[in-house]
Amino acid sequence: MNTDPAAGPVPIGEAARASGVSARMVRHYEALGLLGEVGRTDAGYRLYTAADLHTLRFIKRGRDLGFSMAEIGELVSLWHNRQRASSEVKRIAEQHVGELDKRIAALQEMRHTLRTLLMHCHGDARPECPILDDLAGPSPAEHCG
Repeated sequence: MNTDPAAGPVPIGEAARASGVSARMVRHYEALGLLGEVGRTDAGYRLYTAADLHTLRFIKRGRDLGFSMAEIGELVSLWHNRQRASSEVKRIAEQHVGELDKRIAALQEMRHTLRTLLMHCHGDARPECPILDDLAGPSPAEHCG
């Protein structure tokens, strides 16, 4: 069977290697409808074209940038639509940057809290531990009082 993606359709293992996506994820993306109709051999094995590989690399890059599967679905659709308005693509990217900013702020707050707790932890043989105390939160008596 041909395994050169440039020469024609390739089986799923070669498509996975060529795109940097696992075979399981290739099947998942196909099931989500992100690849469109994938060709099959007479025996039912999937065959992926150069265009499919390009789409798989597009999806992988989107995942690497943290886009959700729903966002990637929209982006793939816009990518294939030559009548698209770039404003739609920009809107999706701007929304994603806003979500990333929120996640970064939350992670920075977690980091700050943990660093503060680490500064107050003696890290010795004593049982007192401000890290565990913080994780435990107020006792039920303190909470109700």
